[in-house]
Amino acid sequence: MKYDIVGVRFKKAGKIYYFDPDQLTIPENAHVVVETTRGIECGTVVIGKKTVDEEDVVLPLKKVVRLASEADDQQVRRNKEDAEAAMDICLQKIYDHHLEMKLVDVEYTFDRNKIIFYFTADGRVDFRELVKDLAAVFKTRIELRQIGVRDEAKMLGGIGPCGRMLCCSTFLGDFEPVSIKMAKDQNLSLNPAKISGVCGRLMCCLKYENDQYESAKQALPDLGETISVNHGKGRVVGLNILERLVQIELKDENKVIEYTLDELIEEGAISSQATK
Repeated sequence: MKYDIVGVRFKKAGKIYYFDPDQLTIPENAHVVVETTRGIECGTVVIGKKTVDEEDVVLPLKKVVRLASEADDQQVRRNKEDAEAAMDICLQKIYDHHLEMKLVDVEYTFDRNKIIFYFTADGRVDFRELVKDLAAVFKTRIELRQIGVRDEAKMLGGIGPCGRMLCCSTFLGDFEPVSIKMAKDQNLSLNPAKISGVCGRLMCCLKYENDQYESAKQALPDLGETISVNHGKGRVVGLNILERLVQIELKDENKVIEYTLDELIEEGAISSQATK
């Protein structure tokens, strides 16, 4: 079954959610009001109307309530201004209660039925008295949500070791798992200071070229492997995975020759269907 959808994002570099445009004509980059699990929200259309398969959507697919009006846009701006004031108040309350927590961000829901305070902490925090104080000040529902260091970096932004703005705060909608094996496969230094982002975790960009490295490693021989080429038998002593170059030390001639992957396949030294 097919569904017509538009993709809506509620935060910069946030996750994209699908909604049913119904009979509305909704251009890309338009602001729309939609119903979400946490209430009515206002977001930006980043994917224009298109048709997708049933397996690509989470059912039931909620409909877009309306195109955002000028009043809706003003409400969003007012919510952001009030959230900044709420952050100052919460910081003072945290100090008064001597809580070991770091306030990262504050957000009003669009309909102002709830204020969400995002924070980081090393362990569990008993913030029951803090919630009571905040509820007495703001007269609305209060939610304190503990987040991880990756989410903190995404919210606050910054500049990575590469000199560019953080990927997570500019375009990454979701965090994908990153492992130390990816750094090893790419022959990178395993010095934590060189492969970690500002959040202290492995850099997200280790994932970007990982599939390319994995497919290349499947096709190329292993370091130390003995293979036969036209010049005789030799041992693999070097690999350039991205350029798919192999350095082979010939046993009889006591010299190193560099081959491309295509040359090795043509000579029959390795199979074109080689996998490990």
